[in-house]
Amino acid sequence: MSKPKVMFYWCASCGGCEEAVVDLGADLLTVAQAVDIVFWPAAMDFKTADVRALADGEVAVTFLNGAVRTSEQEEMVKLLRAKSQLMVAFGSCAHLGGIPGLANLVGKEAVFAAAYRDAVTVVNPAGTVPQERAELDGCQLELPTFSTSVRALDQVVSVDYYVPGCAPPPDLVLAAIQAILEGKLPERGSVLSPDKTLCDGCPRNATKPDELALSAIKRVHEVDVPPERCFLDAGVLCLGVGTRSGCGERCLRANMPCTGCFGPTSQVSDQGAKVLSAVASLFAATDETEVAALAEAVPDPAGTFYRYSLPRSLLKGRI
Repeated sequence: MSKPKVMFYWCASCGGCEEAVVDLGADLLTVAQAVDIVFWPAAMDFKTADVRALADGEVAVTFLNGAVRTSEQEEMVKLLRAKSQLMVAFGSCAHLGGIPGLANLVGKEAVFAAAYRDAVTVVNPAGTVPQERAELDGCQLELPTFSTSVRALDQVVSVDYYVPGCAPPPDLVLAAIQAILEGKLPERGSVLSPDKTLCDGCPRNATKPDELALSAIKRVHEVDVPPERCFLDAGVLCLGVGTRSGCGERCLRANMPCTGCFGPTSQVSDQGAKVLSAVASLFAATDETEVAALAEAVPDPAGTFYRYSLPRSLLKGRI
């Protein structure tokens, strides 16, 4: 009996999700023995032609990380979708749009200006930015189109399952792979992680007051938070109240607050709005001026509450 074919691909992301697969360690060898990896450009020498040569639906599953920004990425995800029985959005960027999705707060011209002209490490006196078409030494050069916005994977193709996280922890990755190989999967469209908030299992939950009130908002470097104390009680914004569990509380155990990379539970349609409303409801101030001062203490509201989820939010970007 032939082994199921598997593909891995990387779009607009940092590469951490590829590292998450490698972080399986010895278990990666077990996985490799159980499947036939027919496409994984980050690890082995494969070409797009190898994928095109496959029959539609021939591949059991594709794990795709990264958001979709360019025409090349869109072309590839549509090709991989056609060849795959299952498409898995792997990691925060594919799941929700991720940190690259914050670029939806500005236009692509501003992105190019920041990357190719304004950065202090860039020397570009002519102000040259990438062009889709150019001629050099008589040759026509063509680059992928840089679209006006960043999209999550399911805003481009249908997605069967989601493995959340920035990056997904190895135990969650292994559990997802085993569930797929054994056919023990929940209904399609499910996020392969517990459907409860991080606060529910937080190791600091015991110190969270019944009546929590925020009189000040502090950044994590401004206050010494003991390892057992609730971050919100210390005035440090923690998004665990509106974030799905399953990460192993790795940030909390490293004495850092949750930033929301696992996305919302199934009961929440907009993670940023959920956390924003939860935090605002904790403001101890009632005077309008005091409330405004607390709100202004958040240095980057969009980047705080929508750090990973802007493309999949109700806003999707700057209006």
